[in-house]
Amino acid sequence: MDIRKPNEVEIEKILTLSPQAIFEGTLGEIEPTIEKAKQLVEPLLKKGSYYLISTENNVITGWILIGGSKDQFSDKALGFIYELFVLEEYRGRGISKQLIKTGVEQLKQEGYSEIRLSVFDGNQAIKIYESLGFKNRTITMNISL
Repeated sequence: MDIRKPNEVEIEKILTLSPQAIFEGTLGEIEPTIEKAKQLVEPLLKKGSYYLISTENNVITGWILIGGSKDQFSDKALGFIYELFVLEEYRGRGISKQLIKTGVEQLKQEGYSEIRLSVFDGNQAIKIYESLGFKNRTITMNISL
């Protein structure tokens, strides 16, 4: 497995697959279009966030989108994992863990002393995040009316 920054063609491929990543990440609550996925991701890329991809024989197997953010209360600069996705046929091989470890190391090298992420309750990735040391920080609650 190779983990690296993608080229422009690979970024376009990721953007075509992003609706599936968003659908799964939101546990099916949102079925976004490619246009909506681009609308969510492009501002992050313009602000300096970037993808790291995992590849096998030059085929994308998964990706992580990482970058900087700020705590809304203290304005403290922090690293953020915006998206993590592994294509279904490559799951169960430890790709997610390796992408997270590499992303965390990149953000650490960029000077961040804390990394955060948001994940839907019930998402299987929570177990992976916890196994790598992530802990609950806030809980968002809702009520349907």
